[in-house]
Amino acid sequence: MTVRFKIALTIFVTGALTALGVAAMVLFAFQRFEHESSYYRANAFLGRVVQAHGGELFDLHQRQPQEFVEFLRNLVLYEPDSQLYLLDAQGTVLASSGRAKLAPGFKVALAPVQQAAGSEPMPYVMGDDPEHMSSDAVIAARALHRAVIRNDNGVAGYLYLVCQKPALPEGRIEALRSSFALPLLGLIVALVALTTALAAWIVGVVTRPLRRLSQAVAAVAREGLDAGAPGTLSGPWPQAEANDEFGQLSLGFRSMLDALRRQWEALRRLDHFRREGVSNLSHDLRSPLTATAACLETLDARFAANAARTDDRQLLEVALRNTRNAARLVQSLGDLAQLDEPQFALKRERLDVAELLGDIALRFAPRAAAQGVALALEPAGDAPAVAALDVELFERAVANLVDNALKFCAAGHRITLGVQQAGDMVRVSVADDGSGIAEMELPHLFDRFHQARQSVAPATGEGGKGLGLAIVKRIAELHGGIVEVRSRPGLGTTVTLSLPTG
Repeated sequence: MTVRFKIALTIFVTGALTALGVAAMVLFAFQRFEHESSYYRANAFLGRVVQAHGGELFDLHQRQPQEFVEFLRNLVLYEPDSQLYLLDAQGTVLASSGRAKLAPGFKVALAPVQQAAGSEPMPYVMGDDPEHMSSDAVIAARALHRAVIRNDNGVAGYLYLVCQKPALPEGRIEALRSSFALPLLGLIVALVALTTALAAWIVGVVTRPLRRLSQAVAAVAREGLDAGAPGTLSGPWPQAEANDEFGQLSLGFRSMLDALRRQWEALRRLDHFRREGVSNLSHDLRSPLTATAACLETLDARFAANAARTDDRQLLEVALRNTRNAARLVQSLGDLAQLDEPQFALKRERLDVAELLGDIALRFAPRAAAQGVALALEPAGDAPAVAALDVELFERAVANLVDNALKFCAAGHRITLGVQQAGDMVRVSVADDGSGIAEMELPHLFDRFHQARQSVAPATGEGGKGLGLAIVKRIAELHGGIVEVRSRPGLGTTVTLSLPTG
C-alpha cells in the first residue's frame, strides 16, 4: 500500500466520518428544533386556555363530565397531533380529549409535569404519553387553582398537553421521497465525487516530492552511485521545491548520497591501488621465487649422490617446499587481483561440462593414486550438460576444489565429481568422505586468507593460504553463479558450483 493511497484513504475516511457526524448533528438539531417548537406552541396554547378558563375547569368537570370531555376535544380541534388532559395534584388523569380508554386511576409521571408547569423557562420537557406509554413525548403543563377562596390556595391539578409525533400519510411519504430523497442522493453523489477529486489533487500535490524522491532513490539503486552526479541539475535527484519536510528529506538524502559518492570514490581509488600493488608485487616476486626453486632443485640433485649430505638435503627439502608454497601464494594473489579488475571479461565457450570434468579427473588421477584416494566421475545422465563457460577459469575453480579435497582426504577415502543440469543452471559438485569441516568454519570458508587450522597443521604447508576457495567464489560470481558447501565433521564435504548455462 503506497503512501499516496494511505493519505487518500485517510482523507476519504475522515470526510466520510465528518459527513456522518454533520448529518447526525443536523438530525439532532432538527429534532431539538422540532421539540422546542412543539413545546413553545403547546405552552402558549395552554397559557391562552388557562387565562380564559383556568378557574372553572374543575367545576365544569365535576358538574358535567361528558360535556367537559367534548369541551377538551373542541379546544384541541385546531391543535393537530395533540391530546389534552386534566390531572389532579397527584398526576391522576381525570379527563382526556383522546379516544383511547384509560384505566381508572391512571397516573402519569408527576416530575416532568411539575417541571413543565414551573416558573423557570425550559427548552422543552419530555413526559408520558398516556395513549403510548412505550415512548416519551413533548409535553406542556399549567398549574390550576380552584376558583374559591381558601386558606390553602395550592395547586389543585394540572392542565396537561401531549404533543404526539405526527404520522405521515402514504401519499405524503411518496411526495417527500420524490422531492427530497432523490435530489439528496444526487447531491451526496456529486459531493462525494467532488471531494474525491479534490482529495486526489491534494494527495498528488502533497506527495509529488515524495514520488520524485522515491524515483531518484530507485534510479540510484538501479544504476549505482554514479546516477546523477553531485551538483548537477540534470541528474535524477530532485531539487528541493519547498522548505517543508519533504524538501528537507530530499536535501538530507542528497547530502548523504554525495557523502557516499565521495567515500565510494576514495574506496575505489584505494582498491585500485591495492589491486595494482598486489599485481605488481606478484609479478616482481614470481621470477626470483622461480629462480630460487630452480637453484634449490639443482642443489638437491647434486646432494642426492652424496650420502654425507643427507642432513643438508633435509634442509633443502624444507626450503624447497616453502619456496614452492610461496610461489603458489604469489601466483594466487596475482590471479585474484586480475579477477577483481572491473574490466576483466570472460572468454566463454559452449562445451560439454562432463567432458571437461573428465579431463580434470585424469589430471589429478596420479596424485590421488599416490595418496591412496579413489577419484571417480559420476555419469552425467542421458542429456549432456552444456554451458557457456570460460574454460580456463572453470578448470581452475574445479581444480582448486579437487586439490582442497585431496588435502583433507587420507588413504582409503573417495572423491567424486558430478554434474547435473537443472533448467538454465548447471550444478557441478566435488564431494569427498574425508574429515569434514566444523560448522563454525562454514560461514567463513570462502573468505580470503581464511584457513581451517584445526584440520591441518600449518607447519606442514599442506593447508594452503586461504586463497584457493576465494578464487573459486570469484570465478563463480564472474559467471553469474554461486558456490555452496555442505559438510559435517567426520562425514565429508560437498562443494557445489551453480552456474548459468547461457
